[in-house]
Amino acid sequence: MAVFDTPQEAFGALRPVCVQLTRAQTVENVARLQAHLAAVSASALQELQEYVLFPLRFALKVPGPKQERLVQSVVQCISSVLAATCVKKQELLQELFSELCTCLSPPSGSGRPAPLSEELKLAVIQALHTLMHSAYGDVILSLYQPSTLPLLGFAVSLLLGLAEHEKAKQIKISALKCLQVLVLQCDCQEHRHLDEDEAQQCGDLFASFLPGISITLSRVITGDIKQGHKPTVSAIRLFYLIVGLVMADAQLARIPKNKEKLPAEQSRISELTVHRGPDWSKSTAEKLSLLLHKMVEFSSVHPHWKVRLELVELVHHLLRNCSQSLVDSFSHLLKALVGLVNDENSEVQSRCNEVLQGIAEQRIVAQNRALADVLSENLHSLATALPRLMNSQDDTGKVSTLSLFLGYLKLLGPKINIVLNSISHLHRLSKALMQVLELDVTDVKIVEDRRWGCESACRPSGSLQHGVQKGRCQKKYFRFFTEEKVFQLLQQVCRVLGYYGNLYLLVDHFMGLYGESGMYRKQAAMVLNELIAGAAGVGVDVLQEREVSLNTDDLKGSITSILDEYTDQANWYLITSIDTEEISHEHSVQHSGLTARPGACSSILLPSPELHVTTRTMNSNIWQICIQLEGVGCFAAVLGEEFRLLLLSALYPVLEKAGDKTLLISETALGTLVDICEACSYDSLQCLINENSDYLVNGISLNLRQLAHQARASQVLDTMLRHSDASLLPLVEDVIQDVLSTLDQSYNNQASTFLRVLHSVMAALVQWFGSSCGEKHRQRQTAEWQSRTLSQGQHMVTRQEVERFFLDYVRQKQIAEGNFPDAGDEEADEIPPLAKLEPNDSATEGETSLPSHAQLAKDVMERCIHLLSDGNLRVRLKVLDVLELCVTVLHPHGNHLLPMAHRVWPALVTRLISDDPLAVLRAFKVLCTLAQKCGDFLRQRFSKDVLPKLTGSLLSQAPASARAGPVYNHTLAFKLQLAVLQGLGSLCEKLDMGESDLNKVADACLIYLSAKQPMKLQEAAQSVFLHLMHVDPDSTWLLLNEVCCPHQYEPPHTSLRPVKLSGMGRQRNEFTDNVLLLLERLQQRE
Repeated sequence: MAVFDTPQEAFGALRPVCVQLTRAQTVENVARLQAHLAAVSASALQELQEYVLFPLRFALKVPGPKQERLVQSVVQCISSVLAATCVKKQELLQELFSELCTCLSPPSGSGRPAPLSEELKLAVIQALHTLMHSAYGDVILSLYQPSTLPLLGFAVSLLLGLAEHEKAKQIKISALKCLQVLVLQCDCQEHRHLDEDEAQQCGDLFASFLPGISITLSRVITGDIKQGHKPTVSAIRLFYLIVGLVMADAQLARIPKNKEKLPAEQSRISELTVHRGPDWSKSTAEKLSLLLHKMVEFSSVHPHWKVRLELVELVHHLLRNCSQSLVDSFSHLLKALVGLVNDENSEVQSRCNEVLQGIAEQRIVAQNRALADVLSENLHSLATALPRLMNSQDDTGKVSTLSLFLGYLKLLGPKINIVLNSISHLHRLSKALMQVLELDVTDVKIVEDRRWGCESACRPSGSLQHGVQKGRCQKKYFRFFTEEKVFQLLQQVCRVLGYYGNLYLLVDHFMGLYGESGMYRKQAAMVLNELIAGAAGVGVDVLQEREVSLNTDDLKGSITSILDEYTDQANWYLITSIDTEEISHEHSVQHSGLTARPGACSSILLPSPELHVTTRTMNSNIWQICIQLEGVGCFAAVLGEEFRLLLLSALYPVLEKAGDKTLLISETALGTLVDICEACSYDSLQCLINENSDYLVNGISLNLRQLAHQARASQVLDTMLRHSDASLLPLVEDVIQDVLSTLDQSYNNQASTFLRVLHSVMAALVQWFGSSCGEKHRQRQTAEWQSRTLSQGQHMVTRQEVERFFLDYVRQKQIAEGNFPDAGDEEADEIPPLAKLEPNDSATEGETSLPSHAQLAKDVMERCIHLLSDGNLRVRLKVLDVLELCVTVLHPHGNHLLPMAHRVWPALVTRLISDDPLAVLRAFKVLCTLAQKCGDFLRQRFSKDVLPKLTGSLLSQAPASARAGPVYNHTLAFKLQLAVLQGLGSLCEKLDMGESDLNKVADACLIYLSAKQPMKLQEAAQSVFLHLMHVDPDSTWLLLNEVCCPHQYEPPHTSLRPVKLSGMGRQRNEFTDNVLLLLERLQQRE
């Protein structure tokens, strides 16, 4: 069809169709007009707009009932005309608006919309929407005059009815969008922006509709969830747009107190208008608060994320435009906004954070005291309910509650001091934190886990520092929650308080709680640590910067006061173990940690009211010390190099705890030391100790002279030695000599404490010097052996040497059978006098003085000889440990080690043959070390004094272990058997034992090759025979074949008698498997 571009052509084409429609209002005629309109250009149609609309409007005005199809087609045709043209006359706009609304009007007397088809309703709504968009800016404002208020009210009520009562989702959404256009809040950008006066005029008009609109929309928002999310989203948007316009602070501020008097002819209209004065604003705000509360509660938990996102926009819009008029509603609105920060949907989270950031940057709360008061009241209410909520909610609920709590604090920002300056608020807030942060102190494992000195004695300090860095903070277990996210939120709460709050006030208040009761002490310490971190801006997430930055001197002053309180004797030296030895040292200065001290800064030594301490108390004390240690590390990180000034008061106590026997405490203290290194720019823990060693050594020396402080001084020295290097030895040498002198004067009283110090010293010497000296000694021995072997290889064996070999063999056999002329001669041959020892570097060693570390080891070994017979088993065990280390250090200096071994032997034998099994076990370890270092020097002594007891013990215990069950593996008797079997083979090899002694060992160990013995004992017995194969393979082969011989040996010549061994032809028995295994190994060696 041709397009008609000019009005004349279009008129010619449209006139017949319009006339026909005017005469007969039928669907066909409307369709014909619609078809012709498609061929008319927009410019031509604009000129003929009223002419074309006339027959359509006439069809709607014809009295009498009309077919719905006809009305629908007419309305759709009107809509297409309006879409292509602009309405330029006010009268036309108002008439069309009225006529279209009439299509939806209900029967007279009915409050509900007319029972029309959904298609017709949708067509009329769309036509109204198009009409509002087709009107020019000035023309559209003619609809918003007091005189048109009844017409507007009619349209609003129709559309609200459709939005609320219609079942069809599309009609609901269309009606709400049409309403949004009707109140001049359309989302599109086509409309002219209203100036201030025009907006004020529209606000006055829409105030009349606000009650109906807000109530109906709240019902739509909180309606059946089956309606879907789109109607709910549209209703929320319309709600905050209309409320934001009518209740805008800027508009209400310009409203005069009294209503203007209108002329008499407008009195009827004036009754419909609302005066938005103070009384009306207050009354309306109260009613809106109820609606908002209901809407927020429903929408904040709506399953669809777009509804929750629109709720964020509602809060943002109202807070930006109505922060004063709706101040009472923000209790609910801000709660919803802050609660949605942790929404499961990332878009909701992101938008929520943006809105909160915007609120902070615009200082909406900071500049509105009423809003700050609302937030502080919310905070107080939540703090009151916090312990109950944390006790009753699941982890998800706890995270939500704490997120809300943290959000309030962030929104308050610099205004947080309004809360802190109120005694009731601060008291409620602090007590809530104390109750929520209560630790679970029922775990026995915390108390049981102990640190053993040997575990870390041989570990380089560098690797230890790297290891500690990986797990700096100890995982805590709380009574009311298990989720890590909950603890992180509580940390942020404390840090935000420290960032914005008055630091002196907060520190003073929580220090008061720290000293008030042992029940709150751990929680208060945790809060104080986080407050300091927050005050320094470390790891704190805030919405806005604080108004005044913190002075470093103030921060240092607060840290100093906290540090003094932490390291006070009453708070630092708590009972953490039921070790009677430790308690005896600490009892004069420790207390249980659960009784409040009368003075916050008192350093009076308080004796414990009772020696009986529960596991719960010790667990609590351990955690208190750990939290305080973490605090010291936090303070160091905050102050950086400024913390060097506090090292005089902080480093010594931390080193004490690094040497503590409780594993958790020592690990935490090591983490703190690493923090101090990083903060104070020390390259390593070793540098930290060495550069402060003068002050540390002085402290150790002074404390070793006081009975109550000796154990702690030994812990400091132990830590220094474990984490430093040989350069520390000259600095601590005088202290060690003081220890030895004091030990000489008090063997009976303080031996255990000083032995702990000596063990640390010797372990350090082994770490620093043992491996290098031992390696040199082994290299020297290897070189000598190689040169000797080489010279022997170059020398031809003569007939005389062969003859001498067989004569010596006969003589040795006679001696083995007991036929020897003079036992004294043999003993003289076996035991060289000390004055005639082999000259293996003896002369040079005797002439030169011992190195300082070796002399120290010798001095310590002297004391160990005297203490080996101490009546206290614990002391004897420690002495044996120290003795083993001394032997290791003295190993390269044989002419000094051998006389000391000669002197220590009688006491060591006593420990081996007639002592507690624990001491026997430890003494056997020392014997193995001595044999390894001294070699055949101990052969005759071992053979005469020890070997018979060991073999006798093995033989007597074998039947018991053979018939024992799996529980036997955990007994002390089993451990003793295992240790002897594991060490006996190497002893025989190192000491180069004679044939008769080797036979005794083989006979005693043979029974342990039985399959009835525990597997570990079988394996240990196998190791004995493997060593015996090195010493005397022939005898070992013969012994094993006597038990089980897997092969028949045919003589190489008929003149020789056949070989007959006891093990030939035997049935499989309990020894077969192990014996065959050993014979196979022996064959592989050959």
